[in-house]
Amino acid sequence: MATLILVRHGRSTANTSGVLAGRTPGIALDERGAAQAAALPGRLADVPLATVVTSPLQRCRETLRPLLDARPGLPLHVEDRISECDYGDWSGRKLAELADEPLMEIVQGHASAAAFPGGESMRAMQNRAVEAVRDWNARVEAEHGEDATYLMCSHGDIVKAIVADALGLHLDLFQRIHVDPCSVTAIRYTRLRPFLLRLGDTGDFAGFAPREHPGGAGTAEVGGGAGAP
Repeated sequence: MATLILVRHGRSTANTSGVLAGRTPGIALDERGAAQAAALPGRLADVPLATVVTSPLQRCRETLRPLLDARPGLPLHVEDRISECDYGDWSGRKLAELADEPLMEIVQGHASAAAFPGGESMRAMQNRAVEAVRDWNARVEAEHGEDATYLMCSHGDIVKAIVADALGLHLDLFQRIHVDPCSVTAIRYTRLRPFLLRLGDTGDFAGFAPREHPGGAGTAEVGGGAGAP
């Protein structure tokens, strides 16, 4: 089956302001995010891509623009099922403020039971994203062959949920996975099992340096975080 390149969108204005953007319209890449997007074509220069699939949100489209400019004629498809989690009433709120919400403990440790007020459950988020990957795997293989590689640009929690499924991890463990903005994750799907080839690869080790965590050390940043400073 196909090989999937998962790209989390570049750093956004919401990431740097500590806001949980969700599906709020008008969230663009910040200056660093634009630079990350500009570097993406070079990072993927040796990877033949059959097609590109994107979340409908602006920050994902902006992340892909340099890659599409560098590869005229590369097909682009919008896939609603890999859009950001619908955080409902949490959307647009400060992450530091949300850390005190009782639901945050559930989000961190029992994600399969977490449902955002006015939004969707994390279980539903994973189900739709994994369903989209399965459908696109079949479509890409049928149109381009079993050795084809394609790219999806999506969001932190979506990427983590897809990786958890590929590894056979329960959703309750998906907060152990971390992917920085504009990181590249690669999964090769086969008839028997998926193989995780890369996880959250940015080529930048600045993120390993100690720094303050909004929710405290050991707390996963809902939405994915802003990455290295």
